[in-house]
Amino acid sequence: MSWIAIGALAVVGVGIPLGMMAASALLRPSVPEQGKSATYESGEIPTGTARSFKFNIQYYMVALLFVVFDIETVLVFPWAVIYSDAVEVVGITRALGPMLLFIGILLIGLVWAWRNGAVSWTKSPRATRRKTERGDA
Repeated sequence: MSWIAIGALAVVGVGIPLGMMAASALLRPSVPEQGKSATYESGEIPTGTARSFKFNIQYYMVALLFVVFDIETVLVFPWAVIYSDAVEVVGITRALGPMLLFIGILLIGLVWAWRNGAVSWTKSPRATRRKTERGDA
């Protein structure tokens, strides 16, 4: 008998989005335009193929570092909340040691990324040219 409620919830969970998509397809205006069928429709004219365009790896490095240190915050916060209780139960060395090791490994990773240039931005030739034209060198 309890499976009926689960089945009804599944039907409603699938039916509502499908109903909304069907209503949207029936009610929205259809305005065919050449720009809508373009691969990249932000007003920029695409040049070359998608495979020929090179992205700066710096964006991915910064995003990866952000994820690593964001996850580190997620792991340190609960530890900080229970730290005082853990010290009473297991002692300061066993409560503080693993977190100091964890933060030490993260600091080694940050120093490594810093030395390899992962957090230093390169200046574009266009920005450098504008700066020298104004005399801000």
